[in-house]
Amino acid sequence: MNKISVVVSCYNEQEALPLFYEEITNVASQIKDAEFEFIFVNDGSKDKTLEVIKEFRSKDERVKFVSFSRNFGKEAAMFAGLKKSTGDFVSIMDADLQDPPKMLIEMYETLKQGEYDCVATRRVTRKGEPPIRSLFARIFYKLINKISKTEIVDGARDFRLMTRQMVDAITSMEEYNRFSKGIFGWVGFNTKWLEYENIERAAGETKWSFWKLFKYSIDGIIAFSTAPLVISTIMGILFCFMAFIMIVFIVVKTLIYGDPVSGWPSMTCIILFVGGVQLFCIGIIGQYLSKTYLEVKKRPIYIVKETEENNQKKEVVI
Repeated sequence: MNKISVVVSCYNEQEALPLFYEEITNVASQIKDAEFEFIFVNDGSKDKTLEVIKEFRSKDERVKFVSFSRNFGKEAAMFAGLKKSTGDFVSIMDADLQDPPKMLIEMYETLKQGEYDCVATRRVTRKGEPPIRSLFARIFYKLINKISKTEIVDGARDFRLMTRQMVDAITSMEEYNRFSKGIFGWVGFNTKWLEYENIERAAGETKWSFWKLFKYSIDGIIAFSTAPLVISTIMGILFCFMAFIMIVFIVVKTLIYGDPVSGWPSMTCIILFVGGVQLFCIGIIGQYLSKTYLEVKKRPIYIVKETEENNQKKEVVI
């Protein structure tokens, strides 16, 4: 019998978790030829998320959990869940029910046929999202697919079901700065895409503000493209060429017409513009250096405070 691991990253999801658990256990009961394990990763929640997960565990031995010492982010939580999973097939899902658990049935039936290594989902609409957020999301996907060799599908969700071989390939990439949407594409493997319309959260509030998404998109561009460095180099060459032309022009003008003091406002604007471009290019280089700095320190991606194993040991001691 096959085994399916369901990895769920949780940050302040005490309201959504009971609804999610009811849905996912219902789906599991419909898949007769597979056993399940549910891996909840508590990403340093400040509410009663961990207590809710422990309550699930007390009633259902299929439930496992990893609790971080603090909030390390969704990327770290997904990685921890994948590392802990033991199933032949592994799914990543959100606890807010924006990823419909019932789609797992179709995903599993597809992977059983052996033609694909992964069944992933993408949203075809962004109904319910602020217009400015949807606009920037579309711009990001168009931009990164132009400057990166790794294909990142527009509207792609983290919700997917993968074979053990693909999961092992992903967990072998232990980089500190993680951008999973890019990693999924970079490792390759045959992927089938399932489309669905956007579904709003079942409960709770989103943890992704516009600013967090913007920083996340910058991380994705830096992680899977060196095009910004090329752009900064081209801009530097272009401005050097323009400066050389202007020097020749000024020398010739001075020799022919003299050198009256004029044009200082335009010169000030040019200096400010060129200075801004220089700072912009330095900022690009700084982003790459900062990511390199974080990688070479070799800090752990996450720190585990508690799991169901050591929680059981505590209960035995008591």
